[in-house]
Amino acid sequence: MNISIATHNLSLPDHCSFMSQDWDLLAKYWYPVARIEDIQNAPVKAMLLDEPLVIYRIADEIVVAKDVCPHRGVPLTLGKHDGEGVVCPYHGLRFGSQGRCNRIPSSPDQPIPNKLNLLTYPVVLRYGLVWTSLQSTEDAVPHMPLWDEDQVQRVVCPPVDIHAFAGRQVEGFLDVAHFAWVHTGTFADPNNQLVPAYTPQETAYGFMADYYSTVGDYPASDDFKKEEDFSVLRHFELHVPFTATLTIHLRNGARMVIMNAASPVSARETRLFAPIVKNYDLQDDEQEIIDYNLKIFEEDRLMVETQKPERLPLDLTLEAHIPADRSSIMLRRCLKKAGFGDFFLV
Repeated sequence: MNISIATHNLSLPDHCSFMSQDWDLLAKYWYPVARIEDIQNAPVKAMLLDEPLVIYRIADEIVVAKDVCPHRGVPLTLGKHDGEGVVCPYHGLRFGSQGRCNRIPSSPDQPIPNKLNLLTYPVVLRYGLVWTSLQSTEDAVPHMPLWDEDQVQRVVCPPVDIHAFAGRQVEGFLDVAHFAWVHTGTFADPNNQLVPAYTPQETAYGFMADYYSTVGDYPASDDFKKEEDFSVLRHFELHVPFTATLTIHLRNGARMVIMNAASPVSARETRLFAPIVKNYDLQDDEQEIIDYNLKIFEEDRLMVETQKPERLPLDLTLEAHIPADRSSIMLRRCLKKAGFGDFFLV
């Protein structure tokens, strides 16, 4: 774990797209903002809950800060990294470890006041991702099964930008009735439309659901032929607000876990991060795994980006429901129980 202490920002971001009470609550959770491997020798721009961020590396430390120079307000992502920190392009002030200003070129001998240090946020490096929270210093990153075990293959897909609300995106990940209609180009059978009964169970962090079905992929090394009584266990876990994991249990102890971490850029934009880990076929080509999963995400895109209303209605009377929607219904109940409202400000 890599965690630093945050300086709290109590004001709403400019042009905030959330209701203030929802933003205050969302800001207390943890979200990924980048892949660790993408933070190298240049400042990286990110956006979380309408807050612009700069992410940079200094030695073995990764810093996440508000993307604004405290001197005259220029975005630091317009600057460069000179090896000792991020350099503001306007007056050359440089910011290094923990976001501290370590150089004022125009006054090199002047003591540097604390007011020139960046507004930083806590950082946790986990599952190949850089996680942060705008209002919390406690490490509350959602759990991903299997990742820390030995003899596994770990893959971190590049982030996917989706023009939709994070609540709608994670709802789609939890939905089990759309496979035969949306994912027939990847893993689903258009003729296998039945959704067996399943019952979500509330947890301290959200809910879990075990769903048995005859829809699934199999390890290339498994010569198992489909039999009439076979089934695949899909174990879902939802971490409020927008992170879910899916553990797929195959034969002979083979498991694959996919994390769907929907990071809310704004109320209408989402950056999806998806680390994957499996304990079989450990020599599979990493790029092929990435390409296959990106294809699945693209199959979902049109549905999620065109849903109406754009927000996720937490009032269950505002939408019609079918028995296969048990996870969608539980998601709404968990978010409402956590205190969320309508999510959108405008």
